[in-house]
Amino acid sequence: MSQPLDKLKTSPFQRQLSIAKTSLNIGKNWAKSSVGGLLLSKEQRAIQKHQLLQEQADYLVSELGKLKGSVVKVGQMLALYGEHFLPKEVLNALHTLDASTTPLAWQVIEHSIRQELGDRIDDFDIERTPLGTASLAQVHKAVHKFTGKQVVLKVQYPNVANSINSDLAIFKNLLKITNAVPQTKALDDWFYEINHLLHKEVDYRLEANTTKRFARYLADDERYIVPTIYDNYSTDRLICMSFEAGVSLNDESLTSLPQSRKNALGHAAIEIVLRELFEWGEMQTDPNFGNYLVRHEDGIDKLVLLDFGAIKQFDEHLLTIAKGLIQAGYQQDKNLMMSAMTGYPFFDHLNGKPKSDMAEVFLMACEPFAKPSTLDSQRLDDTGSYRWAGSDLYARVMAHAKQGMQSLEFSLPPKEMMFISRKFIGAYALLVALDARTDGDALMAPFVTT
Repeated sequence: MSQPLDKLKTSPFQRQLSIAKTSLNIGKNWAKSSVGGLLLSKEQRAIQKHQLLQEQADYLVSELGKLKGSVVKVGQMLALYGEHFLPKEVLNALHTLDASTTPLAWQVIEHSIRQELGDRIDDFDIERTPLGTASLAQVHKAVHKFTGKQVVLKVQYPNVANSINSDLAIFKNLLKITNAVPQTKALDDWFYEINHLLHKEVDYRLEANTTKRFARYLADDERYIVPTIYDNYSTDRLICMSFEAGVSLNDESLTSLPQSRKNALGHAAIEIVLRELFEWGEMQTDPNFGNYLVRHEDGIDKLVLLDFGAIKQFDEHLLTIAKGLIQAGYQQDKNLMMSAMTGYPFFDHLNGKPKSDMAEVFLMACEPFAKPSTLDSQRLDDTGSYRWAGSDLYARVMAHAKQGMQSLEFSLPPKEMMFISRKFIGAYALLVALDARTDGDALMAPFVTT
């Protein structure tokens, strides 16, 4: 873990100055490179450009990680959606923002906890080393002195909530300066949606209530564990919840589980995504592996669901379209898919070959949810279940999408679909890591008419 930060730049001016210095240093290095490269061959200049871009991207991400807050959150989202328009070196660096960011020093966090709880902080023995760090908050394990219960305190970084608007303006200006993406209305809409989501994510009363709501959704399903919220120790900027033990999804022990147990875990993980769309109309949109644990209890493997901050609620019109796309994917029927791609501006602007190409992309993306009888047998194991790790699905979908979009002007993904696709991309990565196999008929039986 990185050396803890003793303080956090929280004022808009401090954060703007930090980004300005970062941009200036990047600009200076590019200028030096341009002058120094005049005597180099074309091949040598290309190598130098690649090396410098990677160095500058790593430097930029390092500086963003120190700022924390919504600047980091936007960087993480760009890492997920930048395949079409960001250099590989920048993407590689941005992906490191998904790892634990630099923690804040204990004295800073203790001050924040005391601000939220007052003298009630003395009801706990709190571990000074954090269980985890993220862009918006830090999590510390504690013991409630009077009951002996193990809890976690999720405390928001100082002034994060108040810096969202300025942070997004800073980040958008940085993109403009570096010409990383075209400045379009789609980008404006995208940033507006991120702004709305982040303001909800820093409202911990809202997150606490959402956690309790999902606990009710899953109360009768023993495959899932949702932490208990302790309202008497929770505030607008701090959540106190039960500590839930488990192993990380990255833990090597999971890869050695019998195939049947990996399949059951994978089925549970992807089923909850389908229920979010088909039943509840709201989705936890952050697919970070750190939001899940696995615990073997009462003879079964259970998924521990840890974070309900990044919740997106969808209107019935969009849900109907999304359901239609998945149902067409289940049938692997292109005509049904073309029909489902109506009533939404992004799709309605497509026609001819671009629309046909996009339908092919969606059909491919829905392979894991398709009737096994409609798929090439090489995608299935000997029981007829879909082999997520052996599918190469993500690479094939991205290659197909790039080909299909060549005839269109560049545009960012529609903001609503962006969050849905983000969750499915995360679920895909999870099931690939588990090497899970799932049965499309069993997955889709509750949601489609066969």
